[in-house]
Amino acid sequence: MSEAEILTIEIAVLRGEHRDLDLAIAALQERHPGDVLTLSRLKKKKLSLKDLIARLEDRLNPDIIA
Repeated sequence: MSEAEILTIEIAVLRGEHRDLDLAIAALQERHPGDVLTLSRLKKKKLSLKDLIARLEDRLNPDIIA
């Protein structure tokens, strides 16, 4: 398996986790809007996943300035 294939799979898995966190955050906001600490932690985790996805995508498709 090539590095590009591995990165593509890893990105897909992380996107799934990001989507799941989005759903969890929405559900928590509906059911327990006062649970600010948990919401904050989930949002922070979601943001870190987004950053990791962006870094992996940059490795997969680097911007080469000519």
